[in-house]
Amino acid sequence: MRIVENFLSLQGEGLKIGRLTYFIRSAGCNLRCSWCDTGFSQDYSIGKEMSVKDVLALVGDVENVCFTGGEPLEQSEAPELLKALVDAGKTVVLETNGSKDISVVPVSENIIISMDIKCPSSGMQDRMLMSNLDILSMKDQLKFVISDRTDLEYAENLLKEHPVKTNVIFSPVGGLSLELLAEEVVSKKLDVRVLPQLHKIIWGNKQGV
Repeated sequence: MRIVENFLSLQGEGLKIGRLTYFIRSAGCNLRCSWCDTGFSQDYSIGKEMSVKDVLALVGDVENVCFTGGEPLEQSEAPELLKALVDAGKTVVLETNGSKDISVVPVSENIIISMDIKCPSSGMQDRMLMSNLDILSMKDQLKFVISDRTDLEYAENLLKEHPVKTNVIFSPVGGLSLELLAEEVVSKKLDVRVLPQLHKIIWGNKQGV
């Protein structure tokens, strides 16, 4: 599989926010979101070729792992890597963009699927595989990146039309400007989590953190 970068940091998003985590970022993405903050990983040819064994050696004794991208499910070895990490005693967050079939992900309580639903501001909302919503469980998380009220209304309506049994997270585009989104969620009494991107609060918009 093609790996763009690997590093030890704090989880910046979702249910594991703030936890010490080893990050594995794969190369290549099938989407082109307008506000993508990891555009450097979109090219399928960048990074270096690594085996599942190589990746396991990088992770070492760190308990929490985040497999991200790009889009990690573009890597044919992704299911094998996820199983190997769990077999090694790791808890894994798989960051996936919502357009790929997540039924290929091994079934395990120690694999947290963090799946996006892209809103209109991304330009990719028509690429979502809605059947994935039925696979998510309460160990997983469904993330909406919100740019404006149009995105917020889109997310609200989608959740009404497709009730889910999982944790729902709203995050602002850029991961930092929470006030407007928080006020809208409170005023509408939405049963979601509003979360920032912690790593950007600490280190700014840099790679490798």
